[in-house]
Amino acid sequence: MDTIHPTAQKLQQRLHERGLDVEVRVLPDSTRTAVDAARACGCELGQIVKSLVFVVDGESTMVLCAGDRRVATASLGDDARSATADEARAATGFSIGGVPPLGHERELPTVVDASLCRFERVWCAAGTPHAVFEVGLDALLAALPSADVRDVGDGG
Repeated sequence: MDTIHPTAQKLQQRLHERGLDVEVRVLPDSTRTAVDAARACGCELGQIVKSLVFVVDGESTMVLCAGDRRVATASLGDDARSATADEARAATGFSIGGVPPLGHERELPTVVDASLCRFERVWCAAGTPHAVFEVGLDALLAALPSADVRDVGDGG
């Protein structure tokens, strides 16, 4: 699979506009799940950034979590819940399985699980289930200056 999907191309442009010098890669195998992504990228499961949409206080919120952990929903707030597939797409412009950590249709409040800080480099979805990009964690966090980095995972 050599050609880059228009959605992934659009995301790559948005990432460059945010100061991230990354290259979106199209992989022959699906990266829809963290396990699939780690296998396809040849990295540790924890290096996969799961970009998950939650509804917190009625507002769509992006939560970035390491692939080897789960989000403890209660850590996000008393009324927090996972967004539906339709809510996630409406909030980000991307379908589940390809939701990137940034570059959405609109800015979202973002929470980053502190466990990602174990890694110098991480892999993120790039708009489709076959597209990914690798980025230094420091660069990713710099592109998300308003992100709230804290422990929200429960260990997988």
